[in-house]
Amino acid sequence: MMDYRSHASFDGHEEVVFVNDGRLGFSAIIALHSTALGPAGGGCRIWRYGKDEEALTDALRLSRGMTYKNAMAELPMGGGKGVIYRMGVDRAACMERFGEAVEQLGGRYVTAEDVGATVDDMRSIARRTSYVAGLPKEDGRAGGDPSPWTSLGVFLSIQALLDGSLRDRTIAVQGAGAVGFGLCKLLAAEGARLIVADVNAANAERATSLGAALAPVDQIHRVKADVFSPNALGAGLNARTIPEIASPIVCGAANNQLETEEDGARLVARGVVYAPDYVVNAGGIINVSAEYLGESEAQVDARVRAIPRRLLRVLETARAEGMAPHQAADRIVRDRIAAAGRA
Repeated sequence: MMDYRSHASFDGHEEVVFVNDGRLGFSAIIALHSTALGPAGGGCRIWRYGKDEEALTDALRLSRGMTYKNAMAELPMGGGKGVIYRMGVDRAACMERFGEAVEQLGGRYVTAEDVGATVDDMRSIARRTSYVAGLPKEDGRAGGDPSPWTSLGVFLSIQALLDGSLRDRTIAVQGAGAVGFGLCKLLAAEGARLIVADVNAANAERATSLGAALAPVDQIHRVKADVFSPNALGAGLNARTIPEIASPIVCGAANNQLETEEDGARLVARGVVYAPDYVVNAGGIINVSAEYLGESEAQVDARVRAIPRRLLRVLETARAEGMAPHQAADRIVRDRIAAAGRA
């Protein structure tokens, strides 16, 4: 078992659970960062890491990010995350094993899709626990794949940052998976010019059906565009890439985009407007929360359409207080969590 309490990304997490099943060839981590505002909500990421330690880093950072994302979106949920880093041949059995681990937490964690996970995976999990969302929709209620809602929230945020008009604006999109491609479709429908990069050649190629030009993965942040939109994995905004960014705005769905706290200040110093990731990419967890609470799809739509308003509030606070946008967002979130604690 990895030592998480001494890990650099440990942030007072309430609990970290390691799930290992040698028979299935399955390993996962469930990190509960906070349940101050409600059950820890956050998806299940399935990914291959170079080292097991990297899976723990992701689980710790992503779960903390979910606490902040859910609080910013004013949801009655705390923050958690599942990371599956070893998947056996029998995928359904592995997902059921993950569901058993979720069930053992007794409702303190609610899971759903994240990178690499599907609706079918959630069905498998649901055979072992009721603390799961992202299942097929029924009778106008919220549900199903949450990624289109994430795409919509990022799209609306980009639209707001460009004063409402996307026609003939150039957007450099890094990552064309479920969320990134959904974003591309929304942008293309409004007349935006797209330049896309993805490590998966098939993902990149399907973006060309929308008229997108392609760029190398290691060059996409250098493309001259109105907006650079990171929609792949995290830590892409760092001391190496920030000096090379050729767009005046960064707004995308990737989690934990800043590699370090100092990178937010680096963006400010370069005059780049940064839309904090957990503010704009909350659409998916908004849908997950509504599904779990038995709310309607109309309620999800209304909450997602409120994301740009929150973003503009964060950016205004940052300007007024002379701080980086991610710091302004963090302060708003911490104030809400503290108020809940006092209540």
